[in-house]
Amino acid sequence: MSRSVREVASGIHFGEGPRWHESRLWFSDFYGFRVYSVSEAGGDLRVELQLPDGEHPSGLGWMPDGSLLVVKMHAQQVWRRWPDGRFDLHADLSGIADYWCNDMVVDAQGRAYVGNFGFDLDAAMAARGPEGVLADHPKTRIALVNSDGRVEAAAGDERFGFPNGSVITPDGKTFIVGETFGRKLTALDIAEDGTLSNRRTWAETAPAVPDGIALDAEGAVWIANPLAPECRRIAEGGEVLEIVETGGLSCYACMLGGADGRTLFMMVAPGLGAAAAREPKGKVLAASVDVARAGLP
Repeated sequence: MSRSVREVASGIHFGEGPRWHESRLWFSDFYGFRVYSVSEAGGDLRVELQLPDGEHPSGLGWMPDGSLLVVKMHAQQVWRRWPDGRFDLHADLSGIADYWCNDMVVDAQGRAYVGNFGFDLDAAMAARGPEGVLADHPKTRIALVNSDGRVEAAAGDERFGFPNGSVITPDGKTFIVGETFGRKLTALDIAEDGTLSNRRTWAETAPAVPDGIALDAEGAVWIANPLAPECRRIAEGGEVLEIVETGGLSCYACMLGGADGRTLFMMVAPGLGAAAAREPKGKVLAASVDVARAGLP
């Protein structure tokens, strides 16, 4: 089925971490050093948070008291904007993360799960190219940030191939993460204390790789595939249920939202790196889909 895709916002550098919150799509523009929001209809892009130049935001989430959590990629930190407007350090991830931090999901108790690159991606790509990096790359741990800011390894010493977008099932019992360079979705059980165990492959995604991901009410996962201009809907086990094409721009993140939960928002850009940093050619696209969002984020 071919979906009609529309533009919701443009003029951004590189959108990441889209989240549907209070009837708007929130997302980070990490080369623009901003957190934006936009309505489902589009045309009303709004700056929600301005960071100093050089402080790249990535994953977003909210705690039960309404505090906004923001991943600062290069600093390997999570910052918290309290309901009263204070903005300060919530957690230091440097003891867990091996390189820049990226996406995050926050659970109903205010605990945050944060991935990281695990290695210098730009240097590895320059030295060995995409196929070389896919074939052999350092693994890294996922950070668990407790609601009080205390940090630990979410799954002990389990290491993942570029842990990126993640979701939590509606019952709060299963965590699914995209291992971008593992070319798979991995599931783990969530214990009462938030720690993760019983690791298993939820779906192989090759030739696509999962960047940002979103869960729907039928238990399928949408993955943004940065290797192609597309977003894929995948069933547990790996069957590709649908592909939405993004018009020539690679797709780096996705989120289900809108008034009925059936709008698939897609963050697209011409590429990642210096070109994206120089020129704001990224966009937010949207398509209506059949199955509504579920779980977290």
